[in-house]
Amino acid sequence: MIELKNVSKWYGSFQVLADCNLSVQKGEVVVICGPSGSGKSTLIKTVNGLEPVQHGEITVDGISVRDPATKLSLLRARIGMVFQNFELFPHLSVTENLSLAQVKVLGRSHEEALQRGLRYLDRVGLLAQKDKFPGQLSGGQQQRVAIARALCMDPIAMLFDEPTSALDPEMINEVLEVMTGLAREGMTMMVVTHEMGFARRVADRVVFMDHGRIVEDTPKEVFFTQPQSERARDFLTRIIH
Repeated sequence: MIELKNVSKWYGSFQVLADCNLSVQKGEVVVICGPSGSGKSTLIKTVNGLEPVQHGEITVDGISVRDPATKLSLLRARIGMVFQNFELFPHLSVTENLSLAQVKVLGRSHEEALQRGLRYLDRVGLLAQKDKFPGQLSGGQQQRVAIARALCMDPIAMLFDEPTSALDPEMINEVLEVMTGLAREGMTMMVVTHEMGFARRVADRVVFMDHGRIVEDTPKEVFFTQPQSERARDFLTRIIH
C-alpha cells in the first residue's frame, strides 16, 4: 500500500531524513516512534507529498508521489491525515467541517456529504455535537471530529502525526479508542506517537527513528522485548518509566 525507497531530505545543509526504506502492507498498522527531532513527523508527511523530498521513491497504492504528473490534491483525498492540532476550520460548524472537502474535492452533493458526515460523526461518538463550532468542543472531541472528517473521504490509508500530543491526559484515551477501532476494522495506518500502550495493543510493527534514520523496523513483540539497538533500549527505558 505504501512504500518508501531510499528517501532522503534536507533543509538547506541539514539532512532531516537519510536513506529511509519502509513498506506498509494493506491493513497493516505501523507505529513510528523515536526521540524529538528524529524525523518522524517529516517522514510521515512525505507519504502524501506535504513534505517534498530531494531523493528517493515514494509510492501509495502504485501511484508515485514524486511524479510531476501525479495530482497531489487527489492523492491526498485518498490518504486521511490527522495532525497534532486538529486543523479544523474554526468558523465552520462540525457538520460543515465534515462536508466541505467532500463537496469541493470529491464532487459529492451537499446532501450526500451531510449524510456521510453524520454517519462518521456517530462512528466517533459525537453526533450530538454536530451543530457546534470547534471552539465549543474539548481537544479530544476536536481530534475525533478531525478523524471523522478524514474518514468521510473514504481513505485507503490513514496517517496520524502525534494525534494525542496536544491533548490533556484525560482526553487521550477517547482518541486512542477511536484509532484502535479503526485498526481492528482493517484500516491501513501509519502512526507517529509516544503512546507505547497503544503501540503494544494495536501495532503490527514498530519503526524506531533517530537522527533521520530508521534504526529499527521490527514486529512489536520484538521491539518491546528484544530491541536490537542500544539507542532503542535507552528510549524504551526512558519513555516507559
